[in-house]
Amino acid sequence: MMLRSGALSAMLVVEMLSPLSAQWLNLKDKIPRTKDGAPNLTAPAPRRTDGKPDLTGIWIADPPKLRDVTMGLKPGEVAMTPWADALYNARKDGELSALDPDANCLPQGVPKIDTTPLPFKILQEPNHIAVLYEAFDQFRQFFMDGRELPKNPNPQWFGYSVAKWDGDTLVVQSSGFNGKAWLDQVGHPSSEALRVTERFRRRDFGHMEMQATIDDAMAYTKPWSFTQQLTLMADTDLLELVCNENNKDLPHLKGK
Repeated sequence: MMLRSGALSAMLVVEMLSPLSAQWLNLKDKIPRTKDGAPNLTAPAPRRTDGKPDLTGIWIADPPKLRDVTMGLKPGEVAMTPWADALYNARKDGELSALDPDANCLPQGVPKIDTTPLPFKILQEPNHIAVLYEAFDQFRQFFMDGRELPKNPNPQWFGYSVAKWDGDTLVVQSSGFNGKAWLDQVGHPSSEALRVTERFRRRDFGHMEMQATIDDAMAYTKPWSFTQQLTLMADTDLLELVCNENNKDLPHLKGK
């Protein structure tokens, strides 16, 4: 089920200014369609002139794993260090929900930004991919020009990202995080040691899979992964979302 509403989740509701499902009216993307004019989301995935898969489009988590990215994983797959376990146990029941960066209109971080019920647009060039997120009007850049991740970075919410192709899968490696982001809304923690590997694979025209691997030696005793399914949103575009302009949730959350 795809969501496009004024809520980021049942736990932290960030009210939006507009309930409209599209910013542009009567917009028809140049996409394959069935005989009745509906988008043909099962058509073959497109490729660029260089033969690489074309990930261009507006995508949305379907269903979003914003609440708990570990949902469906087996016991023991996510093993936390004592520090992280204590912090997670303090957060998971919602008693510290007012401290979640989302509740304070701060960036969601990686890979949480990929799991919200709000769409994001991928703009693809041969040596550079930009991702525009409707969630809080954020953006990321994946550099594919051969540069390496910085050795001594200035810590950031979204870190720094480089990418390359592994067959038909785009592999994005990110580091240089500030350690402030929650990985989900139940409060799985992260630290400045976090390294995230995202693997994007477009299965067909309208469906893509994103697998994220979390490698954070300060918070977890071993790397672990989860998968987020993504669906193409046709005949629409991104909306403006200024969180601080109409955020009415913080006074009602616990843990201030």
